[in-house]
Amino acid sequence: MRPGEPAQLPEAPNFAELFAGLPIAILVVDPEGLVRNANGECELLLNLSERAMRGLPLADVLAPPPGAGDGRAVSAFDFDIGTERTGRLRVDYYETPVADHDGWRAIALHAISGTRKVGQSAERGGARAVIGAAAMLGHEIKNPLSGIRGAAQLLAAEGAGAELTTLITTEVDRIAALIDKMQDFTGRQVNPQPTNIYPLLDHARRVAQTGFARDITIEESFDPSLPPVLADNDALLQIIINLLKNAAEALDDVKKPRILISTAYRHGLAVDAGPGQPRRGLPIELCVIDNGPGAPADIADHLFSPFVSSKPEGQGLGLALVDKLVRDMGGVVQYSREGAPEMTIFRILLARAQ
Repeated sequence: MRPGEPAQLPEAPNFAELFAGLPIAILVVDPEGLVRNANGECELLLNLSERAMRGLPLADVLAPPPGAGDGRAVSAFDFDIGTERTGRLRVDYYETPVADHDGWRAIALHAISGTRKVGQSAERGGARAVIGAAAMLGHEIKNPLSGIRGAAQLLAAEGAGAELTTLITTEVDRIAALIDKMQDFTGRQVNPQPTNIYPLLDHARRVAQTGFARDITIEESFDPSLPPVLADNDALLQIIINLLKNAAEALDDVKKPRILISTAYRHGLAVDAGPGQPRRGLPIELCVIDNGPGAPADIADHLFSPFVSSKPEGQGLGLALVDKLVRDMGGVVQYSREGAPEMTIFRILLARAQ
């Protein structure tokens, strides 16, 4: 190339092939509301071929959320798009107008796992049962434990074997600590208020980097224009520290461990709050992301259930408490594996303070 000559650009890709190869399900809908294109991922997700979908009204292919097709971007989190053709199918639904093509729109669909479902379920019922059990155990067990501990101290004062009495008091303290953890499910009352979450995130990061994550890089990717969040300061701080600790423990065997804390504002994002309830707007997104291996496949759909843990010494209460505190603030927490390479993401969605 001679000086002053324009650079020779590489040949543009075939955009039809690019569309077909996208790793996320995409539908293209024309101004009449008819499906015009669907890529391979969409065919797999809906179990319908592009040929079968092409020319059909969108409502014959899936059940779009309220507001779809009105010319604006629409996002719906954990939404059931199922029809008689597809059966029950919950996805994240993203719709956006196609630039310079009036009336045309592109729809992206992302299937979700059981850990992301919102509303009443068997697992939520199990959590309520554990809350009741925790209240009962806290009342019925801690009184005799204090008596046992006092007796062990008297034995030590009377010259009984120090090793035996130390063992008794140590085990009593260990059981009492476990009961205290279970009582977190019953004793914590949250009081959501308009909150600037950035001081909380900074405090949690400093706690992590001076303790359990001192050898791990913690990065930040923040939306500088995030509005006040409807949250309880103490509860949200505990949630973030719990998730950072969980991420740090997952990185024990990773050569270049990395944690990312991110925030974003998701316009129009709403969740299905359950049968008979209006959808809830939860546009504030807070993520704790790590490059660890993620949860084992056999427990990935039950991570927020009490007593489920992949750690040999784990009690399975940390993520269950995170889930309870987030729900008490009117929000949603989810676990997923996303990206290339795959990263572990714990995503919290909260309401904006009015």
